[in-house]
Amino acid sequence: MKTTATPKKKMAIEMAAVKMQDGKMKTATVKMKTRTRMNATMNMIRCGLACFLLATVAAVAFPQMPSGREVVDATSYASSEPVARGSSFQLAVVLKIRNGFHINAREKSADYLIATDLKSETPAGFKAGEVAYPKGQLHTFSFSKTPLNVYEDKVVLRVPVNVLASAPLGEQRIPLKLRFQACSNEVCLPPVTVDVESKITVTNSASASRPAHPELFPPQ
Repeated sequence: MKTTATPKKKMAIEMAAVKMQDGKMKTATVKMKTRTRMNATMNMIRCGLACFLLATVAAVAFPQMPSGREVVDATSYASSEPVARGSSFQLAVVLKIRNGFHINAREKSADYLIATDLKSETPAGFKAGEVAYPKGQLHTFSFSKTPLNVYEDKVVLRVPVNVLASAPLGEQRIPLKLRFQACSNEVCLPPVTVDVESKITVTNSASASRPAHPELFPPQ
């Protein structure tokens, strides 16, 4: 004699089946999340190993190769101190280039080279003129078949600046940004941009202004 399941028993069976299915889905979800975490961890490990190997190879190939920022020491000087409202003066940015290295001159020898570039970010009360770049020198290097126009040892870039009548008094800063690419005789480093800050003092009295650093500012 067959036993017919009551509606309550059918409902209990269906609920049990649903719970079992939910349990299987939750288990599958947990496994998937665990697998995703493991894959992400393995990818991080692989990337870390790759970076370590690249750094090791670079260190072995160029054990004493500095960064571009370490090759050039840039310092700014003003032609007058203090500077008077309504007057003009010059800023000289002196570049001391590490021995055995050079940087591309303003007039670069090829389109693919990065020319030396100086930009001023004059604050309110000042107006900067066009930068005067020195001529470079042609030299031949192992990585180029043709001579390149470069700066070596020490060069001076000059920027004329007008002090407006509205310029704020006291100590002021004129930010400059220098971009260049340094190279040795065998290899070129990535181009860099460095901040060069010039400090000046602004006064109301023109008679208080005196020439400064005459060795950097030849008579015009």
